[in-house]
Amino acid sequence: MKKQFSAKWKGSRQPRKKRKYVAKAPLHIKKKFVRANLSKELRTKYKKRNMGLRKGDRVKIMRGEHKKKEGKVTNVLTKIGKITIEGIQIKKRDGSKADIKVDPSNVQIIETDANDKDRDKIKHDKKEEIKEKMNRPGVADLEKKK
Repeated sequence: MKKQFSAKWKGSRQPRKKRKYVAKAPLHIKKKFVRANLSKELRTKYKKRNMGLRKGDRVKIMRGEHKKKEGKVTNVLTKIGKITIEGIQIKKRDGSKADIKVDPSNVQIIETDANDKDRDKIKHDKKEEIKEKMNRPGVADLEKKK
């Protein structure tokens, strides 16, 4: 692997190369690293297993010290691949509180942001795209031949 980011890189067993891939990735690829599992209800609604996290989503922590706690996503840190959750804080020595940065793989999305119209638009666009593909003249002929 070269010094700069390579989109053609397939993978490696070596952890240093994996770390380098994540560290040098451009933001449009790093955005894919900030994804989380969906709850069973949302899986049936969106017909997906995971989804990108956005500010305002309600999540449940599944791993770590704060396991089973729930809260809203207050900040999505795409550059470092972490999120902060409302109410999940640590007490510092001087008495002040600081937000804990949580890895998105350790949370589950319970409820999506109701004000987020773009996400619903994506869902409906996908359904329409599938319908259009199925209604093309060539597709129906192929299915009849089977």
